[in-house]
Amino acid sequence: MAAPSSNAPRLWVWGSRQRLGSVFSLFSKPFCSAAAASGTMSAQRLAEKLRAQKQEQKTKQPPVPTSPVQRRVQELVRFTKQLQRVHPNVLAKALSRGIVHQDKDLVVINKPYGLPVHGGPGIRLCISDVLPILAKMLHGHKAEPLHLCHRLDKETTGVMVLAWEKEVAHQVQELFRTRQVAKKYWTITVRVPVPPAGVVDIPVIEKEVQGQQQHYKMTLSPGFRMEDGKMVRARSNRKAHTAVTQYQVLSSTLSAALVELQPITGVKHQLRVHLSFGLDCPILGDHKYSDWNKLAPQKLSLGTLKKLGLHQAKARHIPLHLHARQLILPALGSRKEELSLVCKPPRFFVCSLRRLDLQMPSQDQNGDDEAGREGQ
Repeated sequence: MAAPSSNAPRLWVWGSRQRLGSVFSLFSKPFCSAAAASGTMSAQRLAEKLRAQKQEQKTKQPPVPTSPVQRRVQELVRFTKQLQRVHPNVLAKALSRGIVHQDKDLVVINKPYGLPVHGGPGIRLCISDVLPILAKMLHGHKAEPLHLCHRLDKETTGVMVLAWEKEVAHQVQELFRTRQVAKKYWTITVRVPVPPAGVVDIPVIEKEVQGQQQHYKMTLSPGFRMEDGKMVRARSNRKAHTAVTQYQVLSSTLSAALVELQPITGVKHQLRVHLSFGLDCPILGDHKYSDWNKLAPQKLSLGTLKKLGLHQAKARHIPLHLHARQLILPALGSRKEELSLVCKPPRFFVCSLRRLDLQMPSQDQNGDDEAGREGQ
């Protein structure tokens, strides 16, 4: 057997050294120039200078775009920025500022947009992660963690109930499970539901969507179908869930509506499915359920895009406009009367209402006009 050649290792080492040398010279230029400029700058002074430069870059404000469309895109990107990259203490502080009710049993917060309730794949931070910190902020360092009483989807904003004691949390969860909690949501829809008020009573089921992007969605599983122009009873699917939603249009134009929803049941994505596939009025910003066959940014009419100040190519920045407006909890424990919990819509929601010429109920306009002006 021939002895291994010594040229290859030398070439590899030479090549590695050459690459390392070039990389080192590339990244060492700022350090060398900084050291040369300051003479005998110590490592500590150099680190402080670089840290100050980095902090200056972070605090530097991006230039304000001159185009109204670009300003609107920047505005929506800011609204939809998720709170998963901040420090847990910062998130807990933000949640504490959104408290709408607090007593010896419950803490009720206004859940921000884009913040998941539970952890999972790809989720860096969620509400359940910061409940111990939030409890300490409210009741001192010896406080026990708060407990979740229910959940909201990541993209949904609004009323979220927490409990101090696990037993109270279980009692509230039982109230939700037995449908004793009255829930009211506000949403902005693309197009206007017809009739303007009614009940959607269509079971919902999860199915796989075949196509270029295979994925799963909730969809309708109606108990009737059309056959030869007649309505006949369809065979029920055992996996379908009973889903009932009461709705009422609060304000409308030719192309959009502010709708109040009262889910009687609590099936996954029930409101989004009933509006999009049941009433043909998807929620503004619902990029998942606006089209059954594909996952793509929601298609909007030219008139709606003009009012929102966007081009279709930027529609992907529109957040889901679904807000848990009110919860009414029945009497519980020492509390002998029902508790009504109300959260104002987020700023982007109020801003979209104004742009689409939709009016909120008169009792809510004064309180939410200020939020709308802050969101401009």
